[in-house]
Amino acid sequence: MGLLGNIFNKSEKNQNREKQEAKTNINWIPLTSVSQFTEIREKSKLKMVGIFKHSTRCIISRTVLKSFDQDFPKSVSDKIDMYYLDLLNFRDVSNEIGYEFQVMHQSPQLLLIHKGVTTLHASHYDITQINLEKIVK
Repeated sequence: MGLLGNIFNKSEKNQNREKQEAKTNINWIPLTSVSQFTEIREKSKLKMVGIFKHSTRCIISRTVLKSFDQDFPKSVSDKIDMYYLDLLNFRDVSNEIGYEFQVMHQSPQLLLIHKGVTTLHASHYDITQINLEKIVK
């Protein structure tokens, strides 16, 4: 591929990297609106709900998200609904999470909601230490 091809077309290497990054072990539900909090509270009456707050500009957040995703146990995938919040694009939603679920803002941050209340929250590398198989039953 020539110079102009490299400038205007994605290289094969970049396309492969994007495909690898797109793979996920979690069936993420985008959290984009405060109105979804009602849905989260209702779902949490039947099963655990997780919210992962992610800063797309932060290397720590990216690292923790990747680790969390790679280590996410398949045995709990049908027992927990996982919401993903891009907090830079949905700052208002991120701010409301603190009020609604009574946690201080952190990034990255994981909240587990059960029966309408926050039962666990962790931030930064502490997220990678959570054993979901023990928590989610």
